[in-house]
Amino acid sequence: MKILAFAGSNSRHSINKKLVTSVSKYYKESDDSIEILDLNDYEMPIFSVDREKEDGIPELAHAFAAKIDAADLLLISLSENNSSYSAAYKNIMDWVSRIKGRKVFGDKPVFLMGTSDGARGARSVLEAAENRMPRDGAKLLDIFSLPTFYENFEEGKGVTDLALRSKLEAMVRKTKRTMKDKLAAKKD
Repeated sequence: MKILAFAGSNSRHSINKKLVTSVSKYYKESDDSIEILDLNDYEMPIFSVDREKEDGIPELAHAFAAKIDAADLLLISLSENNSSYSAAYKNIMDWVSRIKGRKVFGDKPVFLMGTSDGARGARSVLEAAENRMPRDGAKLLDIFSLPTFYENFEEGKGVTDLALRSKLEAMVRKTKRTMKDKLAAKKD
C-alpha cells in the first residue's frame, strides 16, 4: 500500500507534522511505502483568478496532485489557524482545485487528524474539513483530534495519554482493515 502523509502547515516545527509522522508509523508493514510531504516544498504564489489567467496553474500544483494520485491512502493532519485552515494548506488546495477535471483528493481514502496546544484539539478546522473534503473527493475513513498536544504527545513515543492512544489505535486498526478490504477487492 502506498501511503501519502502530510500536515496542513508550513511551520518547520509543526506539531501536526509530528502527529502525522508518528501516526504513519502504525501503517508501516513489509510491503507498504510511506511518503511524508512538507508543504514548504509546494509553496506557490497566492491563488488568484488573474494570476491563473496570466500564468496558468503552477507545476507544483500538478506535482502535488500527482502525489495524491499515486497514493492508496492519505494521512492528513490539519493545523488550525484562527479556527480555520492554514494559508499554506488552503493555497495548495486552491491551486489543485483548478486543475481541469479533477477533484482535489482524487476520490482517495483519507484518515484525517489534527492537533493544537488547546483543549479543543483543532476541532474547528476538523469540522470544516469534514464538511468540505468529501466534496473535494476525499473518502473520509475516520477523524482523530488530539487536544493539548504538549501534554498528550512525546516525540519518539507518540500519543502518551492512554485513553487517546487507545482511541487512535482503534481508528488505525479500522482504517487498515478498510484499506486491506479495498485493495483486495481491487485485485479481484
